[in-house]
Amino acid sequence: MGTVGISFGSPTSGQGFDVASTVDKIITNMQAVETPWKMQVATLQSENAALTAIGSDLSSLSSALSTLTDFQGVLAEKEGSSSNTSVLELTSAATTAVAGSHTIVVTSLAQTSSYYSDAISGSDTLSGSLTLAVGGGTAQTITIDPTNNTIASLASAINSGNYGVSASVITNGTTQRLSLVSNTSGAVGDLTVSGTLSDATTSAAVGFTQGQAGQDAQFTVDGISATSASNSVSNVIPGVTFQLLSAAPGTNVQVEITNNNSDVESAISKFVNAYNAVVGDLNTEEGNNSSGNPQPLYGSPTISTLQSQLQQALDFTQSSGAVTSFTQLGISVNNDGTLSLNTDTLQSELGSNYQDVVKFFQPSGSFTSFGGNFTTVLNNTGNSTTNGIVTLALKENATQESTLNKNISNEEAIITTERANLTTELNQANFMLQAIPAQINEVNQLYSAITGYNEKP
Repeated sequence: MGTVGISFGSPTSGQGFDVASTVDKIITNMQAVETPWKMQVATLQSENAALTAIGSDLSSLSSALSTLTDFQGVLAEKEGSSSNTSVLELTSAATTAVAGSHTIVVTSLAQTSSYYSDAISGSDTLSGSLTLAVGGGTAQTITIDPTNNTIASLASAINSGNYGVSASVITNGTTQRLSLVSNTSGAVGDLTVSGTLSDATTSAAVGFTQGQAGQDAQFTVDGISATSASNSVSNVIPGVTFQLLSAAPGTNVQVEITNNNSDVESAISKFVNAYNAVVGDLNTEEGNNSSGNPQPLYGSPTISTLQSQLQQALDFTQSSGAVTSFTQLGISVNNDGTLSLNTDTLQSELGSNYQDVVKFFQPSGSFTSFGGNFTTVLNNTGNSTTNGIVTLALKENATQESTLNKNISNEEAIITTERANLTTELNQANFMLQAIPAQINEVNQLYSAITGYNEKP
């Protein structure tokens, strides 16, 4: 610690000295002890920022890998196509679908049962009753009364009830017809319409004509006969839903269920890019910044440990399956440790050994997969788990930073007290200095009184 000189000027001038400025100089000198602590705190904070950035990129790498290791993820995705979209259109292929080809022949489409009434004048009133039954269900009778004795109010009563039928009023010029459509498609929803409904205005009976019979779709899948009450079929080929659009007896429609190679390629590319981001972080910390100063983690054992762990994960060789190394997927290591992806090689492997690519990434109880091993490594390196390398490094820095900040806080408390004491003491000293001329004058007057000698001319 340096020393601080106090300039009093002429001791007999009575001017004293600047107390505040003098106290500030002394305190500044005392605060010098905090400088190395504050520098260490700043260094730790820079390290924390770099570690957090690395942890964030490791987390992104983990997310990119999880897309490939998830049993319901991108490797399970399926897509499909129809050779004749005017007859059959593929709606969806779920992850449970199995890649393959199917031949479908559509003999007839499913139909929904419907009836329509005789023409009725819109101003006429109705009487009697109407009985409705859906499939093998219980028949239900609607008795006509003042609340439902028009064609419109009868349609409303049917729709608001639980009859399994939708009613509409179809207008054609001056007359109207009551349309009845089953809420259930196929043969199981076939309607039965009866009763004594009549036009009370004209006394004419109101009859009903079948517009369409309820009918199941008839088709074959790979030569096997199948039926469906709906033209949207989802219970024949596991995981596959297709829409029947037209009947075409004798016409073979090829439905292809394939793996979603394009999405897999994209996922592997994202994994490579995420890995390169982490390696880029580590490489940066091994050099200097734009000012020529070492990066915050330059020479840190944390960097070398992370590099070693990632390299070991990358060099992992799987013991099962045709794909045992990432190089077979077209991934190669560059001189700086980053990766490159050859999409042609990857596409070829996906086309010839898709299930082995799946085994390469996805964990198994019978062997350790590349993806499973890499996931374990990432859990042990990042800051997403309590024992990750980055987590432990941040925790160690936090402990050091807490100790340093406590030292700084304690020193600041001492300095605050010392500032108050110094201010009091120096104010007293300054008061004494400022009082000297008056004291000298008193002594001169006393001397003059005793000796009769007057110093002043």
